[in-house]
Amino acid sequence: MGGSGLVWAAVGPYGGRWKDVDVFVGTFEHSLDDKGRVVLPRSFREPFTASYGYLTQFDRCLGLWTEEGFREMADRLIEKVRTRETTQDALRAFSANAETVRADGQGRITIAPRLRGFADLQGGTVLIGAIDRIEIWNTARWQDQTATADDSYVKAVTALGL
Repeated sequence: MGGSGLVWAAVGPYGGRWKDVDVFVGTFEHSLDDKGRVVLPRSFREPFTASYGYLTQFDRCLGLWTEEGFREMADRLIEKVRTRETTQDALRAFSANAETVRADGQGRITIAPRLRGFADLQGGTVLIGAIDRIEIWNTARWQDQTATADDSYVKAVTALGL
């Protein structure tokens, strides 16, 4: 599977930068190797070879943020703790379940065993661009997710009048 060339042409090879934020688009299938590594699609690699990224539990998958994106998420969560919209436990869970990653020379990142277990990653995986992050999914979970996501997408587009 590949990404949308139309979107890529508009925003760059991996989504590029939009409003000074890295943007990721597309859907790719890759397998984990026996060391728990997955190859990032070429179009996603650049931010993670130049700097570290942060991999954490997210929904029923793993979320991979750039350093800048992770800091923005952490800042938003810290603000929610300050305004008592959430608890300190949420901030603890967010940071305790995160791992620092960096793509190697072949574009692979290593996924820690506990994160692989959370997302049930084994063998085949699906990596998707989710605008501000990359999501890494168990293939079967992704297939289930897309069944409900398609309905949500249609409703959102309709609500926007597009």
